[in-house]
Amino acid sequence: MNLELLESFGQNYPEEADGTLDCISMALTCTFNRWGTLLAVGCNDGRIVIWDFLTRGIAKIISAHIHPVCSLCWSRDGHKLVSASTDNIVSQWDVLTGDCDQRFRFPSPILKLQYHPRDMDKVLVCPMKSAPVLLTLSDSKHVVLPVDDDSDLNVVAAFDRRGEYIYTGNAKGKILVLNTNTQELVASFRVTTGTSNTTAIKSIEFARKGSCFLINTADRIIRVYDGREILTCGRDGEPEPMQKLQDLVNRTPWKRCCFSGDGEYIVAGSARQHALYIWEKSIGNLVKILHGTRGELLLDVAWHPVRPIIASISSGVVSIWAQNQVENWSAFAPDFKELDENVEYEERESEFDIEDEDKSEPEQTGADAAEDEEVDVTTVDPIVAFCSSDEELEDCKALLYLPIAPEVEDPEENPFGPLPDASAQTASSEDALAGSDKKQRQPSSEGGPAKKKARTTTIELQGVPSDEVHPLLGVKGDGKSKKKTAGRPKGSKGKDKDFPFRPKPYKGDRPSFPVEALGSSGPGGGGGMKGRAEGVLATGTVVPKLATSQAHQDFRKLQTGSMLTQSYKQHDIGGMD
Repeated sequence: MNLELLESFGQNYPEEADGTLDCISMALTCTFNRWGTLLAVGCNDGRIVIWDFLTRGIAKIISAHIHPVCSLCWSRDGHKLVSASTDNIVSQWDVLTGDCDQRFRFPSPILKLQYHPRDMDKVLVCPMKSAPVLLTLSDSKHVVLPVDDDSDLNVVAAFDRRGEYIYTGNAKGKILVLNTNTQELVASFRVTTGTSNTTAIKSIEFARKGSCFLINTADRIIRVYDGREILTCGRDGEPEPMQKLQDLVNRTPWKRCCFSGDGEYIVAGSARQHALYIWEKSIGNLVKILHGTRGELLLDVAWHPVRPIIASISSGVVSIWAQNQVENWSAFAPDFKELDENVEYEERESEFDIEDEDKSEPEQTGADAAEDEEVDVTTVDPIVAFCSSDEELEDCKALLYLPIAPEVEDPEENPFGPLPDASAQTASSEDALAGSDKKQRQPSSEGGPAKKKARTTTIELQGVPSDEVHPLLGVKGDGKSKKKTAGRPKGSKGKDKDFPFRPKPYKGDRPSFPVEALGSSGPGGGGGMKGRAEGVLATGTVVPKLATSQAHQDFRKLQTGSMLTQSYKQHDIGGMD
């Protein structure tokens, strides 16, 4: 699609809600790829849902983690995705195959992670109560970045637009600019309030275009700086912010802030409600407030890299905000006129003639003469919005879209009929499998060859507490969290965990089951059947089949509502599956 035709002549920011994306499970964080064609959403059950943003459909689901996904980031070419979960695991994923390349285990929860903008081998990780860590994926090595105060380890960090420098900020308002390759201090300054008091740094975000970046602080003010001025001031400089953005009426604290794709607007999500505030960066004036559903809390905000579209997350649902598209046919036909009411049309004399005999042939000059020139329709010009200022061509290996297989409602086992000598082939294949080793016969979950298990590297950080709880999971206390821990139950994998009910070999009398715990009837229907189906507990637990006649009568008593007074004997357990 021609992006130049999508540019609006007026405002370049969203104005109204444009639907939602329901990931079935609770969404927690989202991020666009570099071109805005794919949207990755991290969910509460550990899955990563990748949406095709043009069709607004799910392109891929990756079962990434057991615990909730708290941070995501795309690589520059879109082929890789790095994710962090609340159980301190950082994983790199192949987007096309959905396989995990490698994992890293940290001692404390991960607040944020980010790919290097130009080097896919480096990832910046911000653990809780720890200095930021620069990971090198190829050799699984890590470098702990220097901090201003060793006693203050509430540090946030971010790469600049090209990845040449790393900006870090601590709870005392100190900003350090470090060289990415050498980790040497290049520049530093302190963010202060009007009375020279310091304020904690909550996040640092850079614009995709230009050298500007914003700092979200605990004093509820968003400060916009010019990166070139920061480098010019050097160490212990005193740069002045370009803009100070805040809500003077409600004194709103900000949960998440980011730039627009062209860097001309700034959006901030309120930490109190589902509300998005949009400012114009050059002037600093508030241009729009987008209100979501009342009573919902905002979790994450992402601005589309190319178009005036914002994705926000609240109550586990991704909301889309866009411009109101009004059809204007006069933009395509210059002589087209829009009518409010019917008018009588007067036909010209030669309007519907095949050839106008009275028309004179004018000389071709200017634009008419240029129409006869040959037009180049084979050369593909690069899209300016997809190229950086230091690049002339687009990345030819970039992953813009994911292939989607059509869903068949009632698939047939063999829609093309039976294969010739199918029985003989089946018998021969069974004989071959019977003689082979069992270990070689274990297929993967998709029926193909067994996948190679990803390598897990443990990152050791000195002096970092290991009992920290991620902010998404609640407040740290005496072993009890205010919120119920989300995600899949720990240790759910494995053959011993698949069957929910396993009778224990009791010695002597087995304690009786309460009547209230059993359902009124089993799925098998009426009594008197030999192979009786399982009864179902109210909690979803399956009661195994009973083979002995005495046990069968006891189970029938339970279904008719009578109280179970006799305990099961040892011979009853022997008859269970």
